[in-house]
Amino acid sequence: MKPTKFIEGIGNKLAERWVATLFTPAFCFWAGGFFFITHLDTWTSIKNDLSNLSEPFQITVLIVCLLVIAASAFIVQRFDLAILRFLEGYWPQHLRLLQRLRQRSLQYYENQLHHIKEQLQGLMRLQASQPPNLNILEKQARLDYQRRWLPSQPQYLMPTELGNILRAAELRPEAKYGLNAVVCWPHLWMILPEHPRNDLQEARVSLNTAVRVWLWGLMFWGWAFLVFWTPWALLALPIGWLTMLFAYRWSLSAARSYGDLLDAAFDLYRDELYKALRWPLPENSDVEREIGKRLSQYIWRGPVHLVSYHDHN
Repeated sequence: MKPTKFIEGIGNKLAERWVATLFTPAFCFWAGGFFFITHLDTWTSIKNDLSNLSEPFQITVLIVCLLVIAASAFIVQRFDLAILRFLEGYWPQHLRLLQRLRQRSLQYYENQLHHIKEQLQGLMRLQASQPPNLNILEKQARLDYQRRWLPSQPQYLMPTELGNILRAAELRPEAKYGLNAVVCWPHLWMILPEHPRNDLQEARVSLNTAVRVWLWGLMFWGWAFLVFWTPWALLALPIGWLTMLFAYRWSLSAARSYGDLLDAAFDLYRDELYKALRWPLPENSDVEREIGKRLSQYIWRGPVHLVSYHDHN
């Protein structure tokens, strides 16, 4: 094979990789920053300089650009969990501003929860005193949906909407079956069939991607401070802010999908968890919550609680 053909083959593969990279947040971040820093004349000069380089050097420049984009994307991906927890409302306690914001936000959601419960009780009284009304049913369905994505008790509320959605999903299996979702989930995950596992993975990937885009939007917003001397720097503020807003709304939708699938996994496959751990199945729903609590304790703390369970029964 001639060297030119070899270089051409590499160039084609790199071009394919470049096209795939064009639509990533990392590329948009670096391309936007480059746009803010350079002017039209500067870009024309750079393009002319690149065109005057030999083909191997052009490929080298392309490789370096791809490596920078890929490396930055890899680094940002390592912060998925940390950013998700921040967006949920797990904020450092030593930062007073965040703690004050946390208290105000918790009060807001506590008032909202109280207001929803009061409205639902009022609608139930109306339904009992008059014939079925479509408007009342629609309002009740809307309030039920809002309450579904809020923890039922004020002490479990989080200071952000995303945090409350995920916290409500985590608490639901314990409220219904006594199973602590955080403790039991790794074990249940191991025995799930392929189809529900894939659905859960897709939902979690969507949530992580939304969180990652939010972080890229935040960093893009930072371009306005890094390149404040350029005439286009102010564009970074609305672009970054809109990206963060879009990503956060996306994360809320993804979190609800993930929460629904998590709830369904416990509804449908919790019996398999009992069987896999060689625990007797609850005889009825009246005792299931208590046995579920004991099973959660066994998974978390070990076989001492299993012995205690059999001793008491």
